[in-house]
Amino acid sequence: MSRAYACPATWSSAVSDPAVIRLKPLPLVLRPRYQYMKQVMTTQSSTRAFFASSGDEALWEQARALREQYWGRSVFFRGIVEFSSYCERNCLYCGLRRENMALARYRLSPEEIFRAASDVHDLGIGTVVLQSGEDSFYDARTVAALARRIKTELGLAVTLSLGERSTEEYALWRAAGADRYLLKMETFLEANFRFLRPDSSPAARAAAYADLQKLGFECGNGIILGLPGETGETDEADEADETGGALAIHLAALQKLAPSMLAISPFIPHPDTPLADHPSPELPVILRAMARARIALPSAHIPVTSALGLLGDDIRIKALEVGDVLMPSLTPEQVRAGYSIYPGKNDSAETPVSRAKRLMDAVARAGFAVPSGPAGRGDAWKAQ
Repeated sequence: MSRAYACPATWSSAVSDPAVIRLKPLPLVLRPRYQYMKQVMTTQSSTRAFFASSGDEALWEQARALREQYWGRSVFFRGIVEFSSYCERNCLYCGLRRENMALARYRLSPEEIFRAASDVHDLGIGTVVLQSGEDSFYDARTVAALARRIKTELGLAVTLSLGERSTEEYALWRAAGADRYLLKMETFLEANFRFLRPDSSPAARAAAYADLQKLGFECGNGIILGLPGETGETDEADEADETGGALAIHLAALQKLAPSMLAISPFIPHPDTPLADHPSPELPVILRAMARARIALPSAHIPVTSALGLLGDDIRIKALEVGDVLMPSLTPEQVRAGYSIYPGKNDSAETPVSRAKRLMDAVARAGFAVPSGPAGRGDAWKAQ
């Protein structure tokens, strides 16, 4: 596959050269929307009052009850290590797309990845998520050796999120001890998929997901909420009221796949992509979609995504009434802002460890349980 960047023959880690990463604040064009959305949410006295004003109280309460039925008040933390910002794909919505020449790329060495995974372990978090752009620089044996070492030395559950790879590679990683794989469809509208992911296909991605399930991975899937063509503008979503019709199509497809984890990630426009001017969905739409996802797949793990977390910890906590997973980034601070899939991703003055600790404390203060170690792995419901 052709690439618009050079692939060095050695690890091009930026950990030893922090200046390679340029911290990017939220673009000014986005700030008014997010400030407004945050004000709307924080001026309500509770989630119940918020949905009462939106006419969705019953929907939210049904979802909240199902969340507690399956997962109680537990919140499962999964520490994510984003080890490469190189990507061979050219998805229109993603800041890591190969044609984004404005992005300073980085790669971590296996030793640097393991040290970040050690931070996950030391925090008492039971799962590490190893994620990157679709970067074949890391061959299958390198990833397998890393997964095996993490399992052996740290005893963590290992989730991989490395995109579409061969069946043989998936099998090698499973044999090495990898427990889970996150491969989101992003959209189940075929025409939209082909438009937004021009060098992939719905059939190829679905086949990769089927391979993962056959190999015994606990599989995660999900969508990006509010993509172009999915806000009532297309025939497939013409009955939608702000993503309603498209969401129904997505959830029906996800019910057939029965993922152990289901992510609803709100679209956030990146200024260095073709979709820079497409708006994000409003907060009520995001929370309504999370509630509908919980009702559709009541036993699935549903993360409160980092994209929603841009609106602040108060909103994260409210969303945990129906969601049950948080995935703080433990990517080394010298490079983490370079994993710019959307603006504001990983922007923080705190160290990754202190940020994760503060988030765990905030969740506990809100009355949720934060299981640690093996109990905090958050295995799939069917495995319990």
